[in-house]
Amino acid sequence: MGNFSIKEKYFKFILYLVVIVLVNIVGITLFFRADLTRDKIYSLSWASQDVVATLSEPLSIKVFFSKNLPAPHNNTERYLKDLLGEYSAKGGKYFNYTFYNVTIEEGTLTGKADENRDMAKDYGIQPVQIRIMENDEIKFKNAYMGLVIIHGDLIEKIQTITSTNGLEYQLTTAIQKLNNKVSALLQLDEKVKIDMYLSSSLNDIAPLIGLDQLPLLGKAVADTVEKLNSKSLGILEFKIIDISDKKKLDTIGEKHDLMALSWPGIPERNILPGSGAAGLVIGFKGKTTTLPLINVLELPIIGTTYQMADPVALGEELNAIVEKLIGINKAIGFLSDHGTHSLMPDRMAMMQGRPSSAMQAFNSLVSSRYSIKQIALKDGSIPDGLNCLIIARPTQKFSDYELFQIDQALMKGTNIAFISDSFNEIMPQQGGMGIPPRYEPIDTGLENLLTHYGVNIKKAYVLDKQSYKHQAPKNMGGGEQNIYFAPMLKEKTINNTPQFMDNIKGLIAMQISPLELVNDNIDKNKIVVTKLLSSSDESWLMEGNINLNPMFSTPPESKDEMKSYDLAYLLEGSFTSFFKGKAIPEKELGEKDIKEENKPEEAKNPEEKNKLEGLAAKHTFLENSKPAKLFVLPCSQMLQDNMLDPQGRSTNATFILNIIDHLNEEDRIAQLRSKQQTLNPIAQTSPFDRGIIKAFNIIILPILVILFGLLVLARRTSRKKKIARRFNA
Repeated sequence: MGNFSIKEKYFKFILYLVVIVLVNIVGITLFFRADLTRDKIYSLSWASQDVVATLSEPLSIKVFFSKNLPAPHNNTERYLKDLLGEYSAKGGKYFNYTFYNVTIEEGTLTGKADENRDMAKDYGIQPVQIRIMENDEIKFKNAYMGLVIIHGDLIEKIQTITSTNGLEYQLTTAIQKLNNKVSALLQLDEKVKIDMYLSSSLNDIAPLIGLDQLPLLGKAVADTVEKLNSKSLGILEFKIIDISDKKKLDTIGEKHDLMALSWPGIPERNILPGSGAAGLVIGFKGKTTTLPLINVLELPIIGTTYQMADPVALGEELNAIVEKLIGINKAIGFLSDHGTHSLMPDRMAMMQGRPSSAMQAFNSLVSSRYSIKQIALKDGSIPDGLNCLIIARPTQKFSDYELFQIDQALMKGTNIAFISDSFNEIMPQQGGMGIPPRYEPIDTGLENLLTHYGVNIKKAYVLDKQSYKHQAPKNMGGGEQNIYFAPMLKEKTINNTPQFMDNIKGLIAMQISPLELVNDNIDKNKIVVTKLLSSSDESWLMEGNINLNPMFSTPPESKDEMKSYDLAYLLEGSFTSFFKGKAIPEKELGEKDIKEENKPEEAKNPEEKNKLEGLAAKHTFLENSKPAKLFVLPCSQMLQDNMLDPQGRSTNATFILNIIDHLNEEDRIAQLRSKQQTLNPIAQTSPFDRGIIKAFNIIILPILVILFGLLVLARRTSRKKKIARRFNA
């Protein structure tokens, strides 16, 4: 009996050992990995998979990473190897990566390592100094921790990789930057169609409206398209359409918002009554954009003026529109006049000791993914083809024509981010020590546009008990001081439902104003409204006499005076123009507008002024928008350097960049960026709830453990008795 028991044990041991060996063999050949983290931080995101899956030419990554580095750098190297392996599995034959040994090891030849270090230096990868612990001593060591990405003749590099945080985002955006245009053009399965509607009948009246060069426009546009097509791998299909029939023009005009002119007969000039159109319709996979070849302007004194498109400028706009339609446009607009924030620091303000409202961090972070075009409305217009226009804290009045340009940009499908302030902070002049700044309400005229679209910004600041806490200096008593005008947004005050808002769990705002929806101006069938941010239930307003000194800011005594306020909205859909049913506003005269050669013939010859009284233009501007987005955030402080980190890893930076990505149809990149967020604030609980939790941990939990132990003991005792009874029987 005893020998059999020993043999049985050996047999089980050998059997278990064989099973373990077989499981390991199967694991080597047929393995899988499950990422159980909530945000899938160890899995390749869909955005990364798409980027490498669309490679059409070989892309190589050369990694220069020193060996035998201490923690946490050794974990970074291991994570990088796993990550590149994931990329390689999705990228197939076009994705290659190599780790180069740059470490001198004892007992080995150093020639290869020296050669690899020279290669790293040629690519601009320099060693960095890291701190290590050896023999209970802190030492410093030079280590290589960088990589270069090579795609054709283009090179991108990440000079230093010191953390796994945000590494996938850095790699994916760098690969996307190299791969975007060429790969996208090569993989198009259909061409971009450009139809030029240019009626030859317009040539008869061209001299009378100041467009003597109109007969030459068709060839100039055709040459522009041909040049663009040669640079775009032949993806354009160009067609000229000459239509003069009024009914057909009306139909096409309604369909594409194409401007059409109609005029009465002029016997003195042998001109018959007629109609004509001039414009480009660019289409791709069901999406179309219209680019006018003749623009109508209302100028003081001169009156109605017609301007012909410049073929050179037309080429740039056409290229931007094509890139937008096929999804590779990387340009966004930034309004640079009307007192808006500057992307670069105000040197004069800094020299004079005044605060500089610079956005260097914002500029650097956005420029890494997009090309920022600064737009001055006083000198030009908003170009077509922009995915997004950012208007950051304007302080100067807009003319009606400038408001018209912004309105029409939205109507054409340009998404707009309006990030504003309700007040202009006026600092006291020199010698005004101890005098608080004045806060004057800002009125630019844009407020009327926003109200028309359905959002009203109230002239007040939101103060919140759930706010940033400042550590007071010892000479002022020490302790924490609430900065009530800097609300801390978290938990339910942040809407994490939209994909681009996922994993954003905490934000800090400053001097933010409340928003109100104008429901009467919002067509629920056409506009989808999403509230993104709100204050806590312990908020109140400061309006009228503004004084942000924390010493004079105290919460209301009654909770009835506090409530939650809406702080950020996103509106998506088809908007109605603010100027619907109105005449096009007059453009203010500038040097370009008052030159003699720009005046139409009827202005030069007053006796012929009434000959074209019957001339009428239809579809001169858009009254209803293409699908567009409008983001409203009444807090420009969130764009400034004191609120954003240069690396873009804070939740504030992630929120702003994700908004811009969403406005540029890059939600997957926004989700990828959000994966790096590790902030997970503890939920707020009441004193009563905290008492219950504490009592449960101190009293109830130990009692449950004791009861469980007693239950296990009782079961074991019962089992022993059963065994004893069985053998005794």
